Amino acid sequence: MTTRSETRTTLDHLLTEIEYRNPAQPEFHQAAHEVLETLAPVVAARPEYAEPGLIERLVEPERQVLFRVPWQDDKGRVHVNRGFRVEFNSALGPYKGGLRFHPSVNLGVIKFLGFEQIFKNALTGLGIGGGKGGSDFDPHGRSDAEVMRFCQSFMTELHRHIGEHTDVPAGDIGVGGREIGYLFGQYRRITNRWEAGVLTGKGQGWGGSLIRPEATGYGNVLFAAAMLRERGEDLEGQTAVVSGSGNVAIYTIEKLAALGANAVTCSDSSGYVVDEKGVDVELLKQVKEVERGRVDTYAERRGSSARFVPGGSVWDVPADLALPSATQNELDVNAAATLVRNGVKAVSEGANMPATPEAVHLLQQAGVAFGPGKAANAGGVAVSALEMAQNHARTSWTAAKVEEELADIMNNIHTTCHETAERYDAPGDYVTGANIAGFERVADAMLAQGVI
Repeated sequence: MTTRSETRTTLDHLLTEIEYRNPAQPEFHQAAHEVLETLAPVVAARPEYAEPGLIERLVEPERQVLFRVPWQDDKGRVHVNRGFRVEFNSALGPYKGGLRFHPSVNLGVIKFLGFEQIFKNALTGLGIGGGKGGSDFDPHGRSDAEVMRFCQSFMTELHRHIGEHTDVPAGDIGVGGREIGYLFGQYRRITNRWEAGVLTGKGQGWGGSLIRPEATGYGNVLFAAAMLRERGEDLEGQTAVVSGSGNVAIYTIEKLAALGANAVTCSDSSGYVVDEKGVDVELLKQVKEVERGRVDTYAERRGSSARFVPGGSVWDVPADLALPSATQNELDVNAAATLVRNGVKAVSEGANMPATPEAVHLLQQAGVAFGPGKAANAGGVAVSALEMAQNHARTSWTAAKVEEELADIMNNIHTTCHETAERYDAPGDYVTGANIAGFERVADAMLAQGVI
């Protein structure tokens, strides 16, 4: 049996190789480091995981698709964006992961998201592999007709690579119900098939699942509640600071309120709002989802209880809980230090890797309960898998049934992470628990299926 020290050296060499083979992809490097740095105990304890090629295959996508997306705006001008789909690992089932439309999208970002998705999907216990995709297209400020033309062009290429038994995309930043509708329509048009299971996040009248829009935010709150229960506390009466104002943030705020906590912030790229009475979810939905406006408009309409702070850091607001729900690396080490000084008890990631590695380390060293995104925000993909199950059976479930299933899945994820961390001498370390538990499930399947 190899020692942990020897295994650590092997993994360090592999990380160096990953950086060499994937230049100028810092987000992917960060995701790979975050996982591989925690695997030494399990690889040392289980010699089969040290077999040559296993982890090397795990960090190399099974397939990477890069394509151009030409489209015309309302004035007839032609634009060319890049489209991506990284199909990372299908050992547990068809590739599953969202599409992100945002100017920051590049191959490194998509690979980071796809790599995270492998372990997140494994933690759900459902039969789904890991993948991710998107484009550097920015839907903000574009008309419905422009978004439709872009989505149709994007799907004209993407349809060759997806299918309900192959790869099942969903939404992510910049891809909501409108975009999923246009994408599905074009897929149906090109393939001449009604294949509801090819995309998730669909409208409820044509194959979508109840609770899917809410699932990521709801699931994150349920995971935060489970972490607090482990410490003998609950959400009742807790104050929470939430970043973002998109789908994840909105339903995080909604679920916090339902469970007795008070979310006092929301944010976007222009700044953040502090609402002493607690964020009014219905007003936020009107401003962000209907009008596609900015959070300063929310503050103006909310009245004297709310104030808008241009720029700045939402993490300066004192709170018991912090739920970063915007984008990657939004919570740095300085913000983490501020949260600790202000007495934060738990941080639960609603977005994908929103806390930097330095921030995570500081929070853990300070004794703050930290829920990594691959565990805490798995509710979205979990309900996507439940949507696939409903599509396969040509049926639909009640909201109560879906929410019950979601609660069971999130509690099981928490239990799995907590028990795995204890099994590998890292009690209370949800990062280690999530990484090792997800890795074990995927690695076992890869070993059983041979070198492919």
